[in-house]
Amino acid sequence: QVQLQESGPDLVKPSQTLTLTCTVSGESITTNYYYFSWIRHSPGKGLEWIGYISYSGTTNLDSSLTSRTFISRDTSSNQFTLHLSAVTPEDTAVYYCTRGPPGPSLVDVGWYDYWGQGTQVTVSS
Repeated sequence: QVQLQESGPDLVKPSQTLTLTCTVSGESITTNYYYFSWIRHSPGKGLEWIGYISYSGTTNLDSSLTSRTFISRDTSSNQFTLHLSAVTPEDTAVYYCTRGPPGPSLVDVGWYDYWGQGTQVTVSS
């Protein structure tokens, strides 16, 4: 069974870049046509889809975050990474890495069937 685990800093200063890594176990991120997304949850906004990287390495990002977001992967380590630049306190949230099957609802947070436990990130000076 696939498992996902987020890792990264708990606290980031405003204007810095947040880097979070998801380690996937139980299957390769390059096979089976799956999509791997970052999703975040904050009390004020609820669940918010950030973007995905596909089994083939293509990416798609939420239009409101695309200028600050980059998703990369390391296939040798079976990991994918979120880079979110110029963070502000509004980026404070629990960040989840997720996996979903191919289909028409890849920007829908409800589409993803496997989730990491989530990691709290606070943006504060």
